[in-house]
Amino acid sequence: MRKKARYVDVTRCTACGACVEKCPTKVSSEFDMGLGKRKAIYMYFAQGIPAVMTIDADKCIYHKRIRAGKKPACQNCEKVCEADAVDFDQKDEDITIEVGGVIIATGLELVDVKSLGNYGYGRFKNVVTALEYERLMSASGPTMGHLKRPADGELPKSVAFLQCVGSRDLRHNRYCSSVCCMHSIKEAILTRDHYPDTRAAIFYMDLRAVGKWFHKYRRRGEEEYGIRYVKGRVSHIDEDENGSLVLHYEEVTSDRIAREKFEMVVLATGLRPGRGARELSDIFGFELDEYGFVRTDPLEPLDTTVEGIYVAGYAQSPKDIPETVAQASGAAQRAAGHVLGTAAAK
Repeated sequence: MRKKARYVDVTRCTACGACVEKCPTKVSSEFDMGLGKRKAIYMYFAQGIPAVMTIDADKCIYHKRIRAGKKPACQNCEKVCEADAVDFDQKDEDITIEVGGVIIATGLELVDVKSLGNYGYGRFKNVVTALEYERLMSASGPTMGHLKRPADGELPKSVAFLQCVGSRDLRHNRYCSSVCCMHSIKEAILTRDHYPDTRAAIFYMDLRAVGKWFHKYRRRGEEEYGIRYVKGRVSHIDEDENGSLVLHYEEVTSDRIAREKFEMVVLATGLRPGRGARELSDIFGFELDEYGFVRTDPLEPLDTTVEGIYVAGYAQSPKDIPETVAQASGAAQRAAGHVLGTAAAK
């Protein structure tokens, strides 16, 4: 395995943050979906494990000057680190380990919604993805939990949530991404809870609230928070001269073509299996299905097509966090059982 250099000694770093404070370089934060900034030395996110800092060598002044053959400069992080944890000379390591079982848990990726030009993502600043909206609503996000429109920083008075953007679509993903309905309902409830004067509407084909108490949660959003559910798919979005977003859609229940203005639009982006699954499939030889998920038997959803290699989470099929945690526990048990069985056979 290749262990990439962190340029910070994890046994010394206390995550005090002094290095971050003194670092002069600011770049877009990947964790905040590019909506906020981070430093060249940073912690990926607050709950990350291990809770230590990392230096981004591509952005660090010191590393950039060294690569260019110039005299070293800056090194502020090293100067202020009382734990003496910064190590600019750290190198990538190739590590060989012997294992008796492997669990594939490569997660998911988002559909590139810029390719869906009819929704205006990338052209209209107030059209955001669900994950971007999540960061805007988060207390640890770039706006400290205050909902602000990207275009002008104002609080939107109306927000539309669009479901199945890149899912259940013959052009992209034919399958349901599973988590989008409940995520949008949660975000709409949070919006109405924090800003009662902001109206929220969810445009959907089918609300797939299939988990325990999920349908009750959906009704709670409607009855307690005034969320409006519109059964209909938005065909396209325009922007008027005032920056408002005009949604064009067919309302299925009334069989009418309609237009409606909103100040912000949130796209429930389709989800795909992480590309790491395909890369590991080439290495280990286990099979993938037609959509790129790890192939399993319906009666053995933890086992790949290669003995001793198991799977958990979105790599196997679309699922939410509770399902993923349950499957991860099962995969760990299967891997442990395989290791013990192999040892016993020897």
